[in-house]
Amino acid sequence: MSSIHNVLLLGGSGKIARLLTPLLLQRSWNVTSIIHNPAQVANLQKLGEGHAGKLNVLVRSLEDVSSDAQAKSLIEEVKADYVVWSAGAGGKGGPERTFKIDRDAACHFIRASVATPAVTKFVMISFLGSRLTKPAWWTEEVWQEDMDTTRKSLQQYYEAKVAADQVLYEESKKRKKDFAGIGLRPGFLNDEPAGKVILGKTPTAKGGASRASVAHLAALLLENPDVKTSWLDMLDGDQDPEAAVKKCVAEGVNCAEGEPFY
Repeated sequence: MSSIHNVLLLGGSGKIARLLTPLLLQRSWNVTSIIHNPAQVANLQKLGEGHAGKLNVLVRSLEDVSSDAQAKSLIEEVKADYVVWSAGAGGKGGPERTFKIDRDAACHFIRASVATPAVTKFVMISFLGSRLTKPAWWTEEVWQEDMDTTRKSLQQYYEAKVAADQVLYEESKKRKKDFAGIGLRPGFLNDEPAGKVILGKTPTAKGGASRASVAHLAALLLENPDVKTSWLDMLDGDQDPEAAVKKCVAEGVNCAEGEPFY
């Protein structure tokens, strides 16, 4: 039986977070879900019905978190030992809001988590194209196609996410053995049911990723006692999710390989 954990889920009203919440609760873990819209509280609380773990929904504005100290205060308030970042501006409010939430607030929670000894895992939901350099396992054609997509249509989002991903990797390494900062990096999200996946060094940047599968993998990574700080790219594929996680963890797969800070 797994230990009881207290999970701080940032961006709790998002699609992936809604799918992840019951997966955590059914493990008898407690979840504090952070949302910004009070009108969503009652709806989200229904996700907690019928599970062994307890769900607490808090209304807080991540946009207003402007320091590591503010983030640490919330982490300590809910007594979190796992933190999941599934938040984002979602393209609303222009570039300034994207940077405020997807980069700045994310970085505050990363640093605050690393600075909180009780927190031992941080899962960041990022995206597959969030990287600075071409990985060795992609062809030049795949890399150029990825850059054409992420650097043109998603420029601000890309800049915000890649900055946060780098901070997660660098800060997590400071804690060494007792902390894992995990970047889970899906392709283009879809609403297909959870299914088989490709996890780790994907041969392409192009392809879909089921939100339900992303949630399933996030729960499996949190549950795995041996997972280390790493980036894991993900697409819908032909691998069993449990086996894919075990393989990546056992082999030390890390898609941050090749990045300037690796």
